[in-house]
Amino acid sequence: MTTNIPRSLLIVALALSLAGCSAVAIQQAKPAPAQTPAQTATPQPLTSPPEDEAINRPTSEPYKGELSIFEYPDRERKLQIERVMDVLCIREGSSVADIGAGSGWFTVRAARRAGTNGIVYAVEINQDYLKYIADRAAKENLTNIRTVLGKEDDPLLPAKSVDAVLMLKTYHEIAQPVRLLTRLRASLREGARVGIIDRNGNGENHGVKQAVVIEEAGRAGFALVETYDFVKPDGMDYFLVFQVRK
Repeated sequence: MTTNIPRSLLIVALALSLAGCSAVAIQQAKPAPAQTPAQTATPQPLTSPPEDEAINRPTSEPYKGELSIFEYPDRERKLQIERVMDVLCIREGSSVADIGAGSGWFTVRAARRAGTNGIVYAVEINQDYLKYIADRAAKENLTNIRTVLGKEDDPLLPAKSVDAVLMLKTYHEIAQPVRLLTRLRASLREGARVGIIDRNGNGENHGVKQAVVIEEAGRAGFALVETYDFVKPDGMDYFLVFQVRK
């Protein structure tokens, strides 16, 4: 359930978040070769997580429809995506993972902010969507995008390669989120932030309660560090930020 927080406290929370960003030493990634935009990343083999990381709750069927649904005109304003990237400490030179990238709506925005010294991994289980993102990256001359064909329980990202992760309206579709998050940990750099934006729901109605996300992330070794409700403030959406538990 989303807590109504006074605007003044939200401003203070955001300021503290940005202060935390300055303390995170972001390692610069090598720029992508100009002639090969949206290359496929080479994953590192990881061991299988224990069986007790399986979940037993409903999940939503992954979206397989038209990608134009993600491109409505005022989405950037409603989601306040620039502010989201501030919270996740995404800046010049960052290495970012967009898990459940869809049309690449967030991928391209993160790629512009990360710049030529950064990398954005667009992770999808749908090969057709990855082709769409690769074509989009080429058209928009974004040479720092890498496409990754992940699995429902593994993003298949290179080890220790990522500073920030965003799962934008995707978590409710992940069949085995605890396993995916457990495997994601191996790809994170020191101080990396993992953001999950979703809406409250019962799992199978394209939403999942934030308390469920927090519990499952905890099982995967993550600690909740910040909670926001500025994303589409309609009483349904939430924005959770996690880091690997120390």
